[in-house]
Amino acid sequence: MTTILALDTATEACSVALLHRGEVLSHYEVIPRLHAQRLLPMVQQILDEAGITLAELDAIAFGRGPGAFTGVRIAIGVVQGLAFALDKPVLPVSSLAVLAQRALREHGAQQVAAAIDARMDEVYWGCYVAEQGEMRLQGVEAVLPPESARLPRGAAGDWFAAGTGWGSYGARIDVAPCASDAAMLPHARDLLSLAGFAWARGEALPADQAQPVYLRDNVATPKQSG
Repeated sequence: MTTILALDTATEACSVALLHRGEVLSHYEVIPRLHAQRLLPMVQQILDEAGITLAELDAIAFGRGPGAFTGVRIAIGVVQGLAFALDKPVLPVSSLAVLAQRALREHGAQQVAAAIDARMDEVYWGCYVAEQGEMRLQGVEAVLPPESARLPRGAAGDWFAAGTGWGSYGARIDVAPCASDAAMLPHARDLLSLAGFAWARGEALPADQAQPVYLRDNVATPKQSG
């Protein structure tokens, strides 16, 4: 059976999840600015609970962004370090897709407009539709002013609003959702679900391809965090 570790630090939330012998374990904490201190201890804790070592992993999944630049870099650094050392493949997963997958799990939402507060008066935006239990992107992900956010061409039916972009800028987004969770953050449990689909399709990558997706062009060479 496949054993996958999933990590997410792209927003204020820090979370890890583990699939082992068909069982899922997860830990989730909202701890702004403490991700670097807590991530590896959370990984060790979940491995201890499962009674396995890092060497028993088949792959490591991670939230590749978009999200907080420092948070995304923390996950990339940890994942690359572990994957190189263990010679394991990686599974990058969109943070917006993880939000949509959480909305499916917690609210049964079949169509999700995911928005993460990108600061600078913008949102990270992506629209997803459930297909056989997997949230799949419709159109493209983007960073844009709230007023420019749109549903996919030809969109119909009810759309669920998920993410902090709705909390910060919901009044300026020209979309009328059927329901919303404007405080929702990505959770590694849902990242793990999406990673499982990607793994089954053979989409795992070598460790050196564990790269972030910021969506903003001016963050091609981020500064080191202090």
